[in-house]
Amino acid sequence: MDLLAERGRRVSVDELNTSRLLAHARKQAVRRKLDDILIVDVDAHHYENEHYSDILPYMENDVFRQWTMGGRGLTDRGSVVPTNAGFIQDMGGRVTRYPLRRSEKTEQNGKHRDVQLGERWMDAMSVDYSCLFPTGMLNIGMHPQKEMEADLCWAYNRWVTEKVLPEADGRMYSMLCLPFSDPAACVRQVETFGSRKHVTGFMVTTVRHLQVNDNAYMRLYRMLEERGLALAFHSGPNWNEPVFRACNRFLSVHALGFTFYNILHCTNWVINGMGERFPKLPVIWIESGLAWVPFLMQRLDHEFMMRPSEAPLLKKKPSDYMRDMYYSSQPIEIQDRQALECTFRMINAETQLLYSSDYPHWDFDLPATIYDLPFLSEKGKHNILGGTAARLFKLPPRNEKQRENLKRFGNLAVAA
Repeated sequence: MDLLAERGRRVSVDELNTSRLLAHARKQAVRRKLDDILIVDVDAHHYENEHYSDILPYMENDVFRQWTMGGRGLTDRGSVVPTNAGFIQDMGGRVTRYPLRRSEKTEQNGKHRDVQLGERWMDAMSVDYSCLFPTGMLNIGMHPQKEMEADLCWAYNRWVTEKVLPEADGRMYSMLCLPFSDPAACVRQVETFGSRKHVTGFMVTTVRHLQVNDNAYMRLYRMLEERGLALAFHSGPNWNEPVFRACNRFLSVHALGFTFYNILHCTNWVINGMGERFPKLPVIWIESGLAWVPFLMQRLDHEFMMRPSEAPLLKKKPSDYMRDMYYSSQPIEIQDRQALECTFRMINAETQLLYSSDYPHWDFDLPATIYDLPFLSEKGKHNILGGTAARLFKLPPRNEKQRENLKRFGNLAVAA
C-alpha cells in the first residue's frame, strides 16, 4: 500500500480521505456555528475527466463519439478538450488531494462517487448547497471545432442531470455548460435541459474570444430571462493566449488570466447595453476574484463620460449596471483589508456577492473567509454566505435555525 509522510508519521493513502484532509475546516465551522447559517457555494467543481467513459457515450454525433472514445482508448485518463501547457495546479504534488483522489474509497453500491465525495467536503465546511461545475471542460471554448464543443456539452449536460444531480438529495445543483461557439446549439440546450430538476441556469466558459453582445445570442438571453434562469460567466487561465506567452510563471498566468477573460466579456456586456436589454436576467461573474471590479467600474465610467455616443443604449453609468450584477467571492483578495472593504462598498456586496469555495481546487476559500471579515454586518455575512443565493435560486433552509435567519434577514420569501 502506498504510504505518505504526515508530520513525521507514515500514513496510508486510505487515511488521507476528504474528511480527514478537511478536519480543521470542520473544527472551524463548529466553532463559528456555521451549521446555523444557510451556506450556498456557487462555484464548486468535480473532475469530469474521471468519468469520460460514462459521459462520452451520450455524444449524439456517431463520428465524434467514435473519434473521441477511440482516441482515448476508453479510459478515464487524459482530456478531450484543449489544455494549458504547464498547468501545474497541484504545486508539484504538494496538494495531496489531487494525486490521492483516485484512491479515496467510496461505497460501490451507494450514491454516485462524485456525490459521495461532494457530501464529504460540504459537510466538513458546513456547506448546505453547492453549484457543480466541470473542470477540464472550462477550456471548451478553445476547441477548434464548434460542432465538437456542442456535442461534448450535450453529453456532459445529459450525464450530470441524469446520473449525478438526482442522487444528491437536492444539495447539488448546476448551471450547465453552454456551447457558446454555436448560438443555435445553446438555445437547444436551454430548451432541453432548462426545466430539469436542480438546473438553476447556464454557464459560459469565458476562456474564448467571441463577443457576448453579438445579435446571434439575443434569443438565448431572452429565453434565460423569461424562464427565470441565471447566466454565469466562469473564467479561467490560458497560457496559450498570445499575450500570456510573455509570462514565465504559472503564478503570473493564474493572476492575470482569471481576471482578463471576465474583464473582456463584462466590458462588452455592459458597454453594448445588455443590462438595458435584459434587465431581469441574473448575470453572475465567477472565479475571477473581486479586485478587478472596482478597476473596471472606474475605467468604463471614465471612458463613457467622454464618449457616451459610443454606448447609446446606456441610461446610466457602466458602474451602475455592474452593481446590478452578481459576483462570486473566490479567490477573494484579502491582503489589504481596507481595499477589500472599499471593493465591497463599490459592488454592493451585501446584496450582490455570492460565497464560493472553488473546492477542490488548490486555492479554495472556506466560509470563514467571509464570516471573519470585521467590517461586514451580521446581515451582510448571512446574505453573502447563502441568503442571496437562496433567494436567487429558490433554495430552502435545511434546519429551523437557518429558517429563522433567512426570515430575519429577508431571504425567506422564495426560499421557504
